[in-house]
Amino acid sequence: MTLKITSRTLSRSGINSQVGTETVKVTGDGHEFAAPKGEMLITAAQDNGTYIPRFCWHPRMKPVGMCRMCLVEIETPRGKALITACTNAVADGMAVDTKSDVVKKAQEGVLEFLLINHPLDCPVCDRGGECPLQDHTLAYGPGESRFVEEKRHFEKPIPISKLVFLDRERCILCARCTRFSDEVSGDPLIEFLDRGNYTQVNTFPEEPFSSYFAGNTVQICPVGALTAKPYRFRARPWDLTAIDSTCPHCTAGDHITVQSSQNEILRFLGAESEAVNWGWLSDKCRFGFEYINSPDRVTTPLVRGQDGSMQEASWAEALDLVAARLGEIKQAAKQIAVLGGARGTNEDAYALSKFARVALGTNHVDCQMDDGLDPQFLAATADRALIADLDNAKTILIWGPDLKEEHPTLYLRARHSAQERGARLVIVHPRATGLDDWAAHKVSYRPGSGAEVLTRFRSEGDDLAAAVSDTPLVALVGRTGYGEDGRLAEAVAAFVRSKGGKVLPLARRSNVYGALDMGLAPNLAPGRISPDLFSAWGSWPAGRGKDAGGILDGLSSGDILGLVLVGADPIRDVPNGVLARKALESAKFVVALDQFLTDSSRLAHVVLPVEGFAEKDGTVTNVEGRVQKVNRVTPGPGQSRADWSILDDLAERMGSSIGLASAVAIAKEIEATAPAYAGVTWDLLGSMTEGVVVPLHGDTQPLVFVPADAPGKSPSGDLVLHYARTMFDDGVLLRHSPSLADLAPGAAVFLNPDDLRRLGLTAGGEAVVQTSQGSAQLMVKEDDSLAHGVAYVPFNQPGTPSLGNDPVVTITPLQT
Repeated sequence: MTLKITSRTLSRSGINSQVGTETVKVTGDGHEFAAPKGEMLITAAQDNGTYIPRFCWHPRMKPVGMCRMCLVEIETPRGKALITACTNAVADGMAVDTKSDVVKKAQEGVLEFLLINHPLDCPVCDRGGECPLQDHTLAYGPGESRFVEEKRHFEKPIPISKLVFLDRERCILCARCTRFSDEVSGDPLIEFLDRGNYTQVNTFPEEPFSSYFAGNTVQICPVGALTAKPYRFRARPWDLTAIDSTCPHCTAGDHITVQSSQNEILRFLGAESEAVNWGWLSDKCRFGFEYINSPDRVTTPLVRGQDGSMQEASWAEALDLVAARLGEIKQAAKQIAVLGGARGTNEDAYALSKFARVALGTNHVDCQMDDGLDPQFLAATADRALIADLDNAKTILIWGPDLKEEHPTLYLRARHSAQERGARLVIVHPRATGLDDWAAHKVSYRPGSGAEVLTRFRSEGDDLAAAVSDTPLVALVGRTGYGEDGRLAEAVAAFVRSKGGKVLPLARRSNVYGALDMGLAPNLAPGRISPDLFSAWGSWPAGRGKDAGGILDGLSSGDILGLVLVGADPIRDVPNGVLARKALESAKFVVALDQFLTDSSRLAHVVLPVEGFAEKDGTVTNVEGRVQKVNRVTPGPGQSRADWSILDDLAERMGSSIGLASAVAIAKEIEATAPAYAGVTWDLLGSMTEGVVVPLHGDTQPLVFVPADAPGKSPSGDLVLHYARTMFDDGVLLRHSPSLADLAPGAAVFLNPDDLRRLGLTAGGEAVVQTSQGSAQLMVKEDDSLAHGVAYVPFNQPGTPSLGNDPVVTITPLQT
């Protein structure tokens, strides 16, 4: 086994690390109040009803006192003194005046200085109407300026990334953007340049602001210096309708605000959620809304004609055809399967699960695309952690996907815990990850040799065993790539539980946990319960159901004849895309419920248009089991309908009523029939901004899955493939989001420098990458973070054929 282990000692400093439970008495503007000892004055005053103006201060970043807008007067033994409220903590007996003449004069002076060079272009500035500088000038400014000199000028705007534009004339040097990039996201790619009157924020030469979290700097900028390309000149804030919802892209369930105008989604903003995302969003979550407005959406039912082309049809014609064809297969005692359901709402997933079992009579159901973990492990693992547990962990073990690429919210929380709270970060992954700079221990290993690494963690006296000895211990576990055996994650979880730790199992697709909770798996019924114990729908289909891999094998062999696809594109999503294509081509009948014509739905016999995110009400469940609302903002395009409505009509036509009347009615049925969701009502979720974790009140759920210590098989071969996802790829939703479509890193094979020389390859050249399931001609790149004998290929890049999940790979130079 080849291992690369890096260990180091890191220094850390915390945010408000001195805040404790003890309180002190403070007098503010003549009124006494209590505040936690060590809390910053600006926070204590705000919590007690007094707003102190600010520009540079942000509650999620360290205070710097740069803008001086928060000056207040305090009583000292030598008389009154001006101090910055954002950098001074409250003390017992402190007397503060935030409205004295001296304070007002100071605030006027600060604003007058800030406006010396700031252009008065509010009518054409995207920030106009929601600009703190605009608001503070009106509320605290002098009313007029004594400066009549020419203002400073810069070229404007300049693109500092493909998503963010910079107008340096508007910048007030508050350092919010630079501090976020350094302290929060760990991408210090934007910084102060020059000195004195020429000081400006900018990027380094030939170094664009290529951060996955750049959009956050636009949201927290207190002026219009940073603007987002997708939103520039699109609307004014007073023209927007804003509704809170939950992000449709990642499994964390980020709290967002969806803003629209004239039935068009124009912007996502991060919303504060202490339990989940703290107001931050990845750029995929922030700008990944453009597909909703795409002109390529399917708007009418499509039926394949005799000439093989897709032709528009009425809903009645399409539904009658689907019901008849599926009914024929069912009556002939042949098998039907269902794939998908992890990108919709819980109500849609429940409807699909009920439709499959009651109307189709099948247990071949899977919302995962042959790329996840055991459904019971994901849905009901013992000692499941919460996202907030990362904040108090002394040790965080990350053995799964690169969080920065696949779970950005968890990446930010883990980084914060290590950087600001002193947690020891232990990362096990085949290549460099976004958290390596804060890892106390990093283990790079060959995919398939995880069992040997795990043995070292168990061995007393080994450095790796010592690395995870401190508790509380929280582990984020999952498949590092598609060549990794999913049972390894369970073995890691079993080890962590033996140490008294908690586990957060990771999977892909936004509502995969909600879909599993609704029974979209062969071994689960709604409510995290075994099918043997579920009786709400009458008899359960007999026989053991197949997972996604088994379904595709069954379609290819002819054992399964019919397939229902719901928001799924297995040709692109399943690791073995060649098998997925063969399966769909072999199926006797395929119906797809989708927003777009995908590689997979193009092979369907019928495509039914469905409403997507922000076009229907419902609920979703995140990685920690937190149930949250998603809300309807705009109507769906054309004749699109909600999934549950389509499935209810199909069931009626097949003679098997499933009784679904509305999203609210389905939520009520879920609360009544799904044990883990008992007490989770529509009204309760509507009143809870951060949702609720199920089961409520820490109740014991019916099924508790205990991870097994069986790390799985190890591949044998000179080279093994690390085939893993990146944040941006050629997925259908990103492909139809113009601002994000060009951000995929592109196809390439990465190798250790020693392996490059051994194989006779050169960086920048091309090679043929071959597995038993596919091959591709790729550019060769060097990556010295990889262990010897490991080839890394990003998954689902534009124009790249599938390589499959066989970890054994051969690479040969391209013969010219």
